[in-house]
Amino acid sequence: MGPQMKMFAGPLSACTRPTCLSSPLAAFSLARSFSTTSPAFNWLTPKFAEKSKSPKGRPHVATGGSTRGTTVVWGDYGIRMKDHDRRMPSSALKIAEETIKRRLRGMNYKLYKRVSANIGVYTKGNEQRMGKGKGKFDYWTVRLPVSRVVFELKGDIHEKVAREAFRLAGHKLPGLWEFVKKDDPPVVGITKLGNGVTLDSLKRARRNPPLGTNDLPNPPQSTSSDPSSPSQ
Repeated sequence: MGPQMKMFAGPLSACTRPTCLSSPLAAFSLARSFSTTSPAFNWLTPKFAEKSKSPKGRPHVATGGSTRGTTVVWGDYGIRMKDHDRRMPSSALKIAEETIKRRLRGMNYKLYKRVSANIGVYTKGNEQRMGKGKGKFDYWTVRLPVSRVVFELKGDIHEKVAREAFRLAGHKLPGLWEFVKKDDPPVVGITKLGNGVTLDSLKRARRNPPLGTNDLPNPPQSTSSDPSSPSQ
């Protein structure tokens, strides 16, 4: 019995005890046998790690007159950035999400997230020599352009309750935010479409006809006047 007991005296003896067999599901508590979703999937963390460290960069500016991401798509109400673009950390987005859920606790709703924090921020210590890379990973962030809808709400919620939830969330986020609804017009930059303002009128040139071109057979038309009327 002496040599046989020495065989179980090592570090593996704890797994061979009867207490380890009393709960057969304890060893598989972290297993996800029938799930098709990655365990690391989160809108505040990218699904896959970065192949190369992201540069600082700037938020994308739609210079071609794009209105993508400026309207409510899936929900009934939303919150939209109002002042200017910025790089927003995932911690601020997480606090805003928790604020909305805390205000709407016990209600029947669904919260949609329109952005994803997939840009890594890397930092180095103070008084470091130049070179030797960008440093170590610090946090995840998102490059958020102006007039982008971040959160959407859908469910049995009154408009005043949704306004209050988004107002509290806007106080947790940097910058200025506005409340939007399902049928609100899209935005190009910071200019809202509607009331005579169209996408074609924004794309039209703003220059007056050059001097000395009024005597031409077909003089160019000014954008400030009606294109159907002759230039004066």
